[in-house]
Amino acid sequence: MIESTPAPSDEPGNTVSRGNARTFPCEQCGADLKFTIGVQTLQCPSCQHVKQLEIDDDAEVAEQDLMAMLTSQQDHRSKRGSAEQSSQEVRCDSCGATVVFEGTLTSTDCAYCGSPIQLETAHTGSDHQRVPVDAVLPFRVEERQAGTALTSWVSSRWFAPNDFKQKGGQGKFAGVYLPFWTYDAMTHSRYHGERGDDYSDTETYTDSDGETQTRTVTRTSWHHVSGRVQRFFDDLLVCATEGVPHKIVDKLEPWHLEKCLPFTKQALAGFQARTYDIDLRTGFSLARDRMDRQIERDVRYDIGGDHQRIHDIDTRYNALTYKHILLPLWLLSYRYKERIYQVVVNAQTGEVQGERPYSWIKITLAVLTGIAVAGGIAWIVQASGG
Repeated sequence: MIESTPAPSDEPGNTVSRGNARTFPCEQCGADLKFTIGVQTLQCPSCQHVKQLEIDDDAEVAEQDLMAMLTSQQDHRSKRGSAEQSSQEVRCDSCGATVVFEGTLTSTDCAYCGSPIQLETAHTGSDHQRVPVDAVLPFRVEERQAGTALTSWVSSRWFAPNDFKQKGGQGKFAGVYLPFWTYDAMTHSRYHGERGDDYSDTETYTDSDGETQTRTVTRTSWHHVSGRVQRFFDDLLVCATEGVPHKIVDKLEPWHLEKCLPFTKQALAGFQARTYDIDLRTGFSLARDRMDRQIERDVRYDIGGDHQRIHDIDTRYNALTYKHILLPLWLLSYRYKERIYQVVVNAQTGEVQGERPYSWIKITLAVLTGIAVAGGIAWIVQASGG
């Protein structure tokens, strides 16, 4: 239901916060400011007035103590419980309508008047259950640039159907800030295993005519090894939402995290934003799985030789830190022959990743061509007596 009572007036230029909603009025005309990618500042869509982002001089993007935060959250849950609201209703200050924030949505536009609205406490951790956001990476790629990148991506899909390559992924982009965890860790690992070195040996055998023949074979000599490896993991990224397939989002790396700003809600004005549904502890478990896979590769390299057998790896994780950051993406879902596909664009670098249809006719023709070429080469070799 939409309330008809006009919203109270506010002094232009001041950040407005009522209850859980937040907007940014223009100093000159009172319209809602939005973050403008081209100038990297807040800008009024009505009078074009520009307002710089407000960031404290002493604010910095700092690493946070992982174990201390996990302990703090555990203590709070044991005292207060872990139930959280699945939805919240807030009042739009521009038109007076009620806007519902479902699930992890924290920043959006009012569906009735288009004004940008944010949940006041969603990213600050002021309810002591949510981990506050440490940094935000502002949008750098504009929507039209994302569209151009998408067109190039579509045209480069070799096995895509022809009509898809001609039409491309048609749809409207949504600019969204998604939550990520970054984890740092200094790891020290001890291992035990075996190293295998290949060598050539000669063996005797009897052929089909009963004649004794010799041939050279490769054998492997194994011996036990042990050792230590260490590695520092810096800003290992974990997407903290289930809303977008991780197998797609992970391919958007690298991100230039050194360009992150200390968190300010003003950078979110005019875009959607979501908070995390993969919590800090779960995120670290995912990060540690990736660390362990890298450590195993390090151990194999340290063992050396032609083959490696790893019996055990004992790893200590020290200097554990994290950051909670928001990264910008352009999201697009499009329909092709009754199926929905998802595409994401790194809104900092323009990298495109996503789902696409395949032409099985093209794939079949490519396989048959490969078989024909291989058969032709085999015939030529046989005919030449090779």
